[in-house]
Amino acid sequence: MADKIRCAHILVEKESKAKEILDRINKGESFSKLAEENSLDGSRKKGGDLGYFGRGVMVKEFEDAAFKLNKGEVSGVVKTQFGYHIIKRLE
Repeated sequence: MADKIRCAHILVEKESKAKEILDRINKGESFSKLAEENSLDGSRKKGGDLGYFGRGVMVKEFEDAAFKLNKGEVSGVVKTQFGYHIIKRLE
């Protein structure tokens, strides 16, 4: 398994909103465009891109989900203390 991975995410407050966004991604809408329009954190300016990170950097729930993804794959809804994330593995 990779030491560092590169992911993007979309962070929202409500699970219902996260599910709605995930549904739109699964129907073919652009992950980065939806991140720019909906994400609550600073990564929204880069289409949700969080850059490269290794283990121990992100909160456990996020990290566990991110490291299970294959390149290009999008997670389900992941709950952390920050809210609800949808994660996409970029590299």
